[in-house]
Amino acid sequence: MALLPQEIIRKKRDGAALTEEEIFFLIEGLTEGRVTEGQAAAFAMAVFFRGMNLDERVALTEAMTRSGDVLRWELPGPVLDKHSTGGVGDTVSLALAPAVAACGGFVPMISGRGLGHTGGTLDKLDSIPGYVSQPDADTFRAVTRNVGCAIIGQTGDLAPADRRLYAIRDITGTVESIPLITASILSKKLAAGLEGLVMDVKVGSGAFMTSLEQAQSLAKSLVTVANRAGLPTSALLTDMDAPLASAAGNAVEVAYAVDYLTGRRHEPRFHEVTVRLGAEMLFLGRIAASPAEGRVRMEEAIASGRAAERFGMMVAALGGPADFIEASERYLARAPIERAIHAQRDGFVASVDTRAVGIAVVALGGGRTRAEDPIDHAVGLTQLAGPGDEAGPDRPLAIIHARDKSTADAAEAALRRAYTITEDRPAARGIILERMAERTA
Repeated sequence: MALLPQEIIRKKRDGAALTEEEIFFLIEGLTEGRVTEGQAAAFAMAVFFRGMNLDERVALTEAMTRSGDVLRWELPGPVLDKHSTGGVGDTVSLALAPAVAACGGFVPMISGRGLGHTGGTLDKLDSIPGYVSQPDADTFRAVTRNVGCAIIGQTGDLAPADRRLYAIRDITGTVESIPLITASILSKKLAAGLEGLVMDVKVGSGAFMTSLEQAQSLAKSLVTVANRAGLPTSALLTDMDAPLASAAGNAVEVAYAVDYLTGRRHEPRFHEVTVRLGAEMLFLGRIAASPAEGRVRMEEAIASGRAAERFGMMVAALGGPADFIEASERYLARAPIERAIHAQRDGFVASVDTRAVGIAVVALGGGRTRAEDPIDHAVGLTQLAGPGDEAGPDRPLAIIHARDKSTADAAEAALRRAYTITEDRPAARGIILERMAERTA
């Protein structure tokens, strides 16, 4: 009996589980144009409301993976990566990839643009003059092999079904579906030919998953499906109730990453997430016998300057300045207006509406409200205060980097609304909330 898209959609609409054959038929049809956008939208909506069991999630992930090329690597070490579900001030990838490379891993990191209030790794790298964030396949392979890491954008040949389905989900209100999120993320990672993956699942006011329960459900789905599909994966649930770094924007975050790698800046929250994710990657790649040993290796790679050296090599190999690490301030654009914002009364930062901070960056021009919008790489926020920090005349809530007075005024108003100041310092809290893994240390 011939398979029909409408009958498969009807079956899922009514709450029944789809077979592997039905899912592969639908995704192949979507890739080749036999399944219409309307049918794909109906399928996404049916999954949104009816969900998918584990077998369906694995089948959907594998079908989307096989919709395009699957990379094969022949390298003298494990091929590893991490993926973050998105946050504010999350510039970890720029420090993590070269640090893992310095430890013997190979990191072909395929990253994305900003989404909503969250920053995008590719937008940050595009602030480096000459950096080619979407090179040809041969260059991607060569840089990964010779440097140990290459951070680029998704090519059209990897998981094309995901690109089509995501565009449809984005305009039909079906983005927030754990089965669809799982397949979207993992299909690209499986297509990249990885041997180990660590998920950084953000939770809090600056994350897409605002509750711990939501984040746990997503992390469990990602870890379980990835391992069932043959990709060793673990996840860390990390706090996003405050910006991860004290910088949010594009050029300002690249400058922050350079300062971190060269030892000029060391903020505990950012450092903890970076080394813990790297430790998991080294453990999954069997470079380290345990996450604890992986942490020691990560700490040494950063402290010794070897991670900074790899970052500089990657930038140069992908078209950026050869002396970028040594002279990044010469190359990164600066906004003409810099304005320090102070709290209206002395005290301590009790909480931060982190999503509002991200929206302030977008309003400055550092993000997009439409896909075709240009990015102003120079604008952003630095010296962002976090929970527990003192607020007063000697400690600003942030420094605004703006193109003009009107956007600076709007950012100031947004930041003042985002911060809650109290007389008493709030209790300190950890940044790593939970670890999920099938292979335990």
